[in-house]
Amino acid sequence: MTADTDFTAFFDATPSPYLMLDTDLVVRYVNTAYLQTTGLTRDQLIGKYFFDALPENPAVPDDTQQNLRASLRRVLDTGKPDALVLQRYDIPALHQPGWFEERWWSEIHTPIPGPDGEVKWIVQRAEDVTSFVHSRRARQLTEEFTEREKGMAAELYARAHELHRLNQELRQAHTRERQVAVALQEAMLSAPDLDHHTGNIAVRYLPATTSLNVCGDWYDVVDLPPDRYAAAVGDVVGHGLHAAAVMGMLRSALSAAIRALPSPAQALEVLGLYARSLDGATAATAVKVLIDTRSRLIIYSSAGHPPPVLLHSDGTCELLDQATDPPLGARPHHVPRPQAGLSYTRGDTLVMYTDGLIERRNEDIDASLARLTTALAKDSALAPDQLADALLARLDVTGGAADDIALIVIRL
Repeated sequence: MTADTDFTAFFDATPSPYLMLDTDLVVRYVNTAYLQTTGLTRDQLIGKYFFDALPENPAVPDDTQQNLRASLRRVLDTGKPDALVLQRYDIPALHQPGWFEERWWSEIHTPIPGPDGEVKWIVQRAEDVTSFVHSRRARQLTEEFTEREKGMAAELYARAHELHRLNQELRQAHTRERQVAVALQEAMLSAPDLDHHTGNIAVRYLPATTSLNVCGDWYDVVDLPPDRYAAAVGDVVGHGLHAAAVMGMLRSALSAAIRALPSPAQALEVLGLYARSLDGATAATAVKVLIDTRSRLIIYSSAGHPPPVLLHSDGTCELLDQATDPPLGARPHHVPRPQAGLSYTRGDTLVMYTDGLIERRNEDIDASLARLTTALAKDSALAPDQLADALLARLDVTGGAADDIALIVIRL
């Protein structure tokens, strides 16, 4: 049925004013209701930069009209809808050049993504509420509420404006927290123990593209001389500074545990006991591997984490999924964690990651893992640094995803 729908006819028939902008804020479509509401023609709008076709009124003393520009920018930056309630934005008077007509709107800006998931269009729905703002009934309501509620209705717009200001401050606070959390995350992940493995190990961390889902993922590499080393990745449920702090504590605890208890299963047991006493850590996941270069053996254990992949030089893949247990701190009582091992051949590649790399909304985990192994098989001959970048590109997350991504690529 959707394929048979003429959406242009649909929008032209709707009584609500709609306008469509591209990412440069150039008008690409307006419906009939929008033309009727503004009194403008298609030629005056189509192909024009929005703020050239509908310039701001310089006579308005405050920055009220700037809210519209800021709303459109938020949609482009976040990929999320944005609403403006009781927003003043004047339009040019039809028969008086240089003059403006006072208008009040209720607007919703909705992003439409392209095939790559990035915003391609913005749809603006703009309901003209000027007549109500100026109506006798609105004044009556104000007068009635003024008498009964001691001036509350008279402050309606002021309160709406204040709410908008508070929303802006909240967005700014989230942005600042995200910046601090990302900086904290990057500082903790900046120097894994790679001195003896230069060129053989590549690491990547990509913060989430949304401000409310960042800083819970981590990786770690630990040298265990003379002929072993360990690697781990983990994921803390949550976001912001708290998740970053929990991540740091879990990462440090596991790094210490693997030095004292080289068994990955035992190290995760210790970490699980610690996680049960740490607020925000009880649903965290992690996978730990120990690589013995003399016996060419990988020993591993997983606490609810997606399985690492052993990529052979011929392009075939094995999942390290034979020692999986619930997330850290999930059990109320201590139970020994499982451990498994498999051999490798020199030139094989071990890939460890967090779920942001592979998981997609409404997709089964088996399909996600199949996409991962298919992507790895196509680039098995690449060096670790090039393979890491190629993998991010093939999975279309080079610019980040909705969740954090931590990635380790190890040439064995």
